[in-house]
Amino acid sequence: MKTVFLPLLLACAAIPSTGQQLFVNAASGVDTNSGARESPLRTLSEAARRVNADTTSKMSEVVVAPGLYVLSQTALFQNSKQYTATDRLIIRAETPPDDPSWHPQLMPTIVTAVPLVADDAGEAGSGIRIEVSHATIQGLRFTGGLDYFYKGPKQIRRTYPIWRGGNDLDDLLVKQCVFIGDEQVMPLHVGVIANGNGLAIEHDVFYNVRNAVVFWKAEGGTSHGNAMRNCLVYGASMSGIWTVQTDGDDFDFRNNVIANSRVVWMRERGGTRHYKAVSSMFAGDENLAAYGAGATGSITQTDSNFLSLQDMRLEGKVDLVMDRGERDYLHIRKGSTGSEVGAGLFTNN
Repeated sequence: MKTVFLPLLLACAAIPSTGQQLFVNAASGVDTNSGARESPLRTLSEAARRVNADTTSKMSEVVVAPGLYVLSQTALFQNSKQYTATDRLIIRAETPPDDPSWHPQLMPTIVTAVPLVADDAGEAGSGIRIEVSHATIQGLRFTGGLDYFYKGPKQIRRTYPIWRGGNDLDDLLVKQCVFIGDEQVMPLHVGVIANGNGLAIEHDVFYNVRNAVVFWKAEGGTSHGNAMRNCLVYGASMSGIWTVQTDGDDFDFRNNVIANSRVVWMRERGGTRHYKAVSSMFAGDENLAAYGAGATGSITQTDSNFLSLQDMRLEGKVDLVMDRGERDYLHIRKGSTGSEVGAGLFTNN
């Protein structure tokens, strides 16, 4: 796999003199502040503007304090400088889930309420848009959109909390994030959708989303270096994973749990690529595999002979912790079926 990801220790360490660091706090911040720890910004959109304007620092880090962040405009990160695998763009929670003091209440909550733009499938908008290579998003909670889902026959409104559009971009790590939707109240169409190469989804939780993650298109027609590891998908009303132009030879899918969902693995109609699923659990799902076509396209159940299943659990009932006061909220209850897979926010389980 050609992408290299920044260790958690470095991501949480102090930024060296060659790095840009901005602090964001929805409660105490002001967008005319300096962005220093003692003088934070208020919005992620302003943080994105500051990052985009900086062309001298080797890396950029946006540190997000606990609180509620309602995105009324897309936070677009599109800097002309060249980040690298070690000098990255990092957008992270102030307290990461592996910190001993972490609790779900410390996780910043991002609500995407951006104006939607008309397209062939209805209307769409994105919350955090990453248009650079070598970026990390860590430790944030994303909810569904505020708009009523259906606009008309085969026309739907949808928001994408994390979107990457560039077909030639590489290396986007989404780690230890939570995506929560509600089909009737705050539908979340796709947790993460990205074009390009090197999309890695690690230790994330997707609860009642429509589609957890879509590995979309890439320059040249094949996307390389992608991964989905140690993720929990529960109650996806469409799919747990959707691959389009994803190369199966270097796609790393392991230690994931996809449960109580409509389709485990969706492919583009007519897709012929093959994939391996390793040391994971699929349980209580309606279909193991299907073809789909776009945001409003119909689902066609297919055979699963494109999937090589290795060391898999394909039965059992997943029991989640539903008490919001517990550290393990929305995780598989310890000792119950599937808990041995290691799916969820915590990397030290």
